[in-house]
Amino acid sequence: MTLKTFGTLEYAIDKYSGSWTWKIVGVRAVMMISKLIPELWYGDGPDEVIIPDNEKNVKQIKLILERYPLEILSKSVWQRKLFTKIIKKPSNIKIEKLSKAIAGKQFRGKLLNFQKMGLDFLLKSSGNALLADDMGLGKTVQTLAYIASEKQSLPVLVVAPLVTLTNWQREIERFMKKKSKNGRITEDGVPTITVIRSGKQKELSDHDFYLINYELLYKRQIDLSKLKTRTLVCDEVQHLRSKTTQKYSAVKKLAGMKSVKYRVGLSGTPIYNHGSEIWPIVDILKPGLLGNFKEFCEYFCYQDERGKAIVVPSKRDGLRHVLQRDVMLRRKKSDVLKELKDKVRYKETIDADETYYKKELNKIWNKLEEEQKSAETEFSKLASYQRAIQSERQAAGVAKLPHVIDFVKNIMEIEESVVVFCHHIYIHKLLHENLQEFNPASIIGGQRDKVRQENIDRFQNGDTKLLIAGLRAGNLGINLTQAKYVIFAELDWSPAIHRQAEDRLHRIGQKNTVFAYYLIGKRTLDEHVANILVDKSYELDAIMDESHDAYENKEKAKLILAQIHDKIHTK
Repeated sequence: MTLKTFGTLEYAIDKYSGSWTWKIVGVRAVMMISKLIPELWYGDGPDEVIIPDNEKNVKQIKLILERYPLEILSKSVWQRKLFTKIIKKPSNIKIEKLSKAIAGKQFRGKLLNFQKMGLDFLLKSSGNALLADDMGLGKTVQTLAYIASEKQSLPVLVVAPLVTLTNWQREIERFMKKKSKNGRITEDGVPTITVIRSGKQKELSDHDFYLINYELLYKRQIDLSKLKTRTLVCDEVQHLRSKTTQKYSAVKKLAGMKSVKYRVGLSGTPIYNHGSEIWPIVDILKPGLLGNFKEFCEYFCYQDERGKAIVVPSKRDGLRHVLQRDVMLRRKKSDVLKELKDKVRYKETIDADETYYKKELNKIWNKLEEEQKSAETEFSKLASYQRAIQSERQAAGVAKLPHVIDFVKNIMEIEESVVVFCHHIYIHKLLHENLQEFNPASIIGGQRDKVRQENIDRFQNGDTKLLIAGLRAGNLGINLTQAKYVIFAELDWSPAIHRQAEDRLHRIGQKNTVFAYYLIGKRTLDEHVANILVDKSYELDAIMDESHDAYENKEKAKLILAQIHDKIHTK
């Protein structure tokens, strides 16, 4: 016999308030609940009410259900509300105070005080943690100090971007002593390290450390699963922000092996675009902490017009405190490096060649129209649309390029070192050609490690005062503290990409205020991208940090801009 129900109960976003609410549909249930909860409001239908989501109202709904059973459309959320501990308000969540831990004897380096506290956090977390310190605060060193402090942490599997593998090898050799199987430490020795650079399956011999990049991970998963890994370190763990990728699947399986005891994720920017990207990362480090993905989304998120899960503004503080309490340590440079100068961001709108831009735009969208008509699958349609957007971004880059070059030249005339970031290879080439008088160093995707390092050294040693870098090629694993000016000739969709690029300059060793200029082409796609970046930044900052980064600091930035504009106008 089927139980008679008197309507439905659903957990949903209210379209007017934008907050999560309970929606009840059904004549008798609506009649009863209206007497119990005075602050409800009527929905779109005649027998529909909307109820604010709070503990008191949930209890009242429970009373209604006992007399007038409803079909529960959001069962997982309802079960969590009834039978699990409701996430408390941020003010009620206690975050354990950290002390200054001492690294194990296998570690040969010296830790700063805040790094000792980072070690303490990892020890208290039993290694299953996200170390989300700002870039440049020594996450690698803290991780190695932790590995040296656990008795049975070897062998270690480090998964990292390709460009950082050499640095990992160098840091291990610098900070770690050799430890034999019986626990004896050799002062002069270093751990055995193998860097896996081939995707071809091959049995791996015994080593203390195995280093591999994310792209090879899936291909070598079978080999890696035989290693009896004790510690898994995922550097730049934002690479695992999508649960549908092969690398995520591979790491998830490796992290679940019986031999793995410690799981450490490292990233100053674990969230690239939207707050929901934190779930896959946490699910590897501490499975179940945020529930399954559906439960996480039902409690914390709403869907935007593109179907992306966005963390509800009112839930961002709560999510941050849960992360801080149970899995994440986050320190900003401004909190721990008092001697480090400010970082100043400023959006500067510059002219663009509108005639050229509109002409290119017509070509792009006419081509898109043709491709959409001939496309046989939804995938083909999406691919052609993505190509069109990329083409429009490049057209915007070309349209504003003469004014970007003027901007760079005028800063160079103040005799300062400058880093210019761009997105497209073609724009990189044009910048290099038009700024050849400054003999620029260059970082671009596809460079050999040796060539890349030679260019970095040339800039850092003062042999050139200009470095032109690809946004995604130059945002990780390099130190550019020689410069205090960073110019974004093109924009990326992700605020995290820009912050990583800024922090190539703004890190330990920087003695000046860093000025970051975002050059926005007037009446181009740039204006739309810049607005999206600001919106995304608000969500990311609210989840990661109690104090939000200002996107602009007009007063400080304009001091420099005034000098630049004076030079332009006097020509």
